[in-house]
Amino acid sequence: MYSVYVSVHLSSLGFCVFCMSLSGSLFPHSISLTWGVSVLFLGLSSPPFSAGQSLVSRLLAQGSELGLELVFVWNRDPGRMAGSVPPALQLEDLTTLEERHPDLVVEVAHPKIIHESGVQILRHANLLVGSPSALADQTTERQLLEASNHWGHTVFVARGALWGCEDISRLDAAGGLQSLRVTMATHPDGFRLEGPLAAAHSSGPRTVLYEGPVRGLCPLAPRNSNTMAAAALAAPSLGFDRVIGVLVADLSLTDMHVVDVELTGPPGPTGRSFAVHTHRENPAQPGAVTGSATVTAFWHSLLGCCQLPSRPGIRLC
Repeated sequence: MYSVYVSVHLSSLGFCVFCMSLSGSLFPHSISLTWGVSVLFLGLSSPPFSAGQSLVSRLLAQGSELGLELVFVWNRDPGRMAGSVPPALQLEDLTTLEERHPDLVVEVAHPKIIHESGVQILRHANLLVGSPSALADQTTERQLLEASNHWGHTVFVARGALWGCEDISRLDAAGGLQSLRVTMATHPDGFRLEGPLAAAHSSGPRTVLYEGPVRGLCPLAPRNSNTMAAAALAAPSLGFDRVIGVLVADLSLTDMHVVDVELTGPPGPTGRSFAVHTHRENPAQPGAVTGSATVTAFWHSLLGCCQLPSRPGIRLC
């Protein structure tokens, strides 16, 4: 049997959902699947997190046709589940997750949960990281790899808003990637900044808040740098220190996130270099951290993980 535990930050509802079922429609008929899906409220001060909201909505709307059945919900504040979750589905102690025998734990809450609980989760299950900015911390990345190898579980990483993920990885593996630059622009209300960036102010209609290695940006914008972190993982020859991240506050982008990915290869025989530039406009609610298309991408990463074999290491999904 195959079970899944999904951890998602959902500030507006603030609860944790588990579901279990048998599925045969989306996956090979030779695979018997049991899903357990959890939405975890971390108590962080933020507006509604649309990825969690959408995930819960999809499970409630499509669960039966996908063979999914809700089995329990957990929240730090049990009172917030009142009226939303039947008492029989409420789990009081999250530390008992191993008793549910999950095979996959999916996080889209905040990198903090990967720092604090990633290693523990890998003792019991594969892990799908929805906050890849957590891996910019070298200690966390090392500990996750060690736990993955020790327990034989996979660290899957959701690609999120990164367009062309496979192409970047293939070019990098072939030795043809020389530079990679990811620019993320949105309205200032869509940023959740920390440290020195938290005090940054727009100096005009369009302000570059940060430009430099992705490793330096992730701790300052942990919820706004996940696309850049995914790019660093897709291009290990460059990694977090050589992939360049640019964070831009643009007052005109009230209802969308814009991501530009620019890459080059080494000069060819003619002296000209291979180059690609993608421009992605992702509709988003005003002030939202996550755009609508990214929510859909996460849902498919979740479904895709269930079809991939478990093996040690970090793997984009």
